[in-house]
Amino acid sequence: MTDQELWQTVLGEIELSVSRANFITWFKNTSISARENGGVIVSVPNGFTKEWLENKYHKFILKALRTHAVDVKDVRYIIGAYTPPKRERFEPISENRFDIGSLDEQISVAEFEQPSLINEVNLNTRYTFSSFIIGSSNELAYAAAKAVAGSPGTLYNPLLIYGGVGLGKTHLMQAVGNEIYQTRPGTKIKYVAAERFTTELVNSIQEKRIEEFKQRYRQIDVLIIDDIQFLSGKEKTQEEFFHTFNHLFATNKQIVLSSDRPPKAIAAIEERLRSRLEGGMIADVGAPEFEMRIAILKKKAQERGFDLPEDVAMYIATKIQKNIRELEGAVNKIAAYVLHAKTIPSLKITEKILSSLINQPKRMVLVKDILKTVGEFYDIHIDEIINQSRRKEVVKPRQIVMYLLREELRSSYPAIGAKLGNRDHTTVMYGCDKISKSLEDDLTLQEELRLIRERLYASIG
Repeated sequence: MTDQELWQTVLGEIELSVSRANFITWFKNTSISARENGGVIVSVPNGFTKEWLENKYHKFILKALRTHAVDVKDVRYIIGAYTPPKRERFEPISENRFDIGSLDEQISVAEFEQPSLINEVNLNTRYTFSSFIIGSSNELAYAAAKAVAGSPGTLYNPLLIYGGVGLGKTHLMQAVGNEIYQTRPGTKIKYVAAERFTTELVNSIQEKRIEEFKQRYRQIDVLIIDDIQFLSGKEKTQEEFFHTFNHLFATNKQIVLSSDRPPKAIAAIEERLRSRLEGGMIADVGAPEFEMRIAILKKKAQERGFDLPEDVAMYIATKIQKNIRELEGAVNKIAAYVLHAKTIPSLKITEKILSSLINQPKRMVLVKDILKTVGEFYDIHIDEIINQSRRKEVVKPRQIVMYLLREELRSSYPAIGAKLGNRDHTTVMYGCDKISKSLEDDLTLQEELRLIRERLYASIG
């Protein structure tokens, strides 16, 4: 495997594990510059990206590299120009001698045309309204996004789109930016992940350039921020975003945001900011229904130059039900096969191609998984959940942990109490019962539990 093939494989793995916003922000325009004696040197476009990969994603990158190149011992990052990988030519391979077992390796060399970025606004040109598949699970969000693109700053401001991982939030947000960019030349558009907004702010404070930061963001006509829930617990960032929000709103500039949950469910966020987020249009995107999954699969296949057979599309749509990104990953694997074998795979071959994606064994949920997931969701340290803290902010997450230990692990009340600071079983019974009853009519709590479970099982897959 060449360095270019190895890095494309690693990027493909990372893209399925992080949000689209983070992938575009931190991994685009990176490459392997050199590889020798167990060391890999990764070229990055700027110091900002270098610092973020070193501090945030280094272990993840190293693990992914070692999975596909066991000799890799270390990774270093340098600032340098990115050289796009050369497209290679492959000889046709007949289906009966195609090695399905090596497809995960070979998919890295199936070089599909990479989407281009509009550098000045950080938009991915692939994300347009015409390439978005509409269904009952996202039609409201689509209509709102379309309306905003047609008349920015006047109809829905802010527009907040929320939903689980891989359901199309980033696609819709960037479609808004792309359409405005095309139809309203000269409009100042900025797309940024909330994590990057935070990092830029921290750097501007450290380098005493805070006024420059403020001016840069307050001169924008359309501000698009992904994963706004990452502002949770970051008081200084919330304060600056609040003032930026107010300035843009007062001057009729459009604000588009995304989150993995509704504003009411975002923990550790100032009420004045929560009020601003709830003051515009809030639209959710849900998991795609069966017919929509079929349509997505067929469109993604057509974009890659082949038609997906009906029985193959139905098989994939039945096996992958909740994540559009996973549907795209399945199409990518089939596209790699098509590129090499020069033929469309049968249903039987498809089952083999996707076996590693669809039939991955999931390990059992552990107590520590539930504690970690709930703690991260509500931005509370695990120790606070376990100890005798009576802070109001801790009581609800602790009761949710009790409820999940009971529902997911079928633990007894005394066993749950023992895990949570030796609490009496009657306390656990009360906590579980309270959450259970609240779920009957508390829509916010229902959404929080759905997201927590989604994160929980995604983290242990």
